[in-house]
Amino acid sequence: MQIPAVVELENLEKSYRLGKVTVNALRGVTLKLQQGEFMVIMGPSGSGKTTLLNIIGTLDKPSSGRALVDGEDITRMNDGQLTKLRRHKIGFVFQFHNLIPVLTALENVELPLITSGVKRKASRNRAMELLVRVRLQDRTGHLPDELSGGEQQRVAIARALANHPRLVLADEPTGDLDTQTGAEVVQLMHSMAKQEGSSVVVVTHDPVVAERADRLVEMRDGRITEKAGEPLMGQRRTIRAVEPLPPEPGRSLSQPN
Repeated sequence: MQIPAVVELENLEKSYRLGKVTVNALRGVTLKLQQGEFMVIMGPSGSGKTTLLNIIGTLDKPSSGRALVDGEDITRMNDGQLTKLRRHKIGFVFQFHNLIPVLTALENVELPLITSGVKRKASRNRAMELLVRVRLQDRTGHLPDELSGGEQQRVAIARALANHPRLVLADEPTGDLDTQTGAEVVQLMHSMAKQEGSSVVVVTHDPVVAERADRLVEMRDGRITEKAGEPLMGQRRTIRAVEPLPPEPGRSLSQPN
C-alpha cells in the first residue's frame, strides 16, 4: 500500500496585482513531498520559491490549483481549520529566528506545546528533551538576546519540532549565520527531522544547505526547472520541468507575498 505524500501540489497558480501590473508568482507548479524527505528549493529572488513555501505553510492561498498537506486540501479550509492544522502539523524555522524576546529558551520551545493543550509537566519535559538534543541544556534559562545567532536558530529548530509536526518549513534558515555556524545548524536540522520522522522543505540560496538535500528543486520565473549538474553529495533526485497551465482569467490577489 502506497504511503500518501505529506505535501501534494497540483497546477498551483498564484497571481497578484502590483500597481497596474499582474505578477504571475507561480505558474503551474506540480510537486510531491514524501514522508521523511528533506527537500531544498533554490532559485533567484523573484522566482516564486518563498510564495510556494507560504502556500504550503497555509500562510497564503493560491489563485488556482490544489494544495494538500497530510491528505487535507488546504485550499478548501477556513481560517480556523488552517490555524489548527498549522498548530498541530507544521513547524516553522525563519531566517531571523522569531523567538519571543521576553521568554527564555525553554519557554520559547514550550510555547507551541502549551498552546496546543499539552499539560505543563509534559510540555516542560518535551522542551527540555529537545534543548538537550540541540546541545543547549546549559542555556535553557537564557533570553534570546543572551544567545548567539546560532544558538537562537537551534532554539528555533527545537521549537519547530516541539509538536512532532508532520512537516517543517524553513525560510533561509542559515541566511543570518556565518558559514561554519550555518553548516552546523542545517546538519542539526537535518538529523533531528530524520529522527522525528518529519518531512522538511527548505527555501535557501545557501549551497551548504543544498548539500543536505534528499532532493534539490530549482525554481525560476514561477516554474520548477530541472537542476543541472552533478549532486553536491550523495545520491540526489531532481525534479524535471512541469508544463504550466495557463492562468485562470480574473483570478488574482491584491497583496503580494
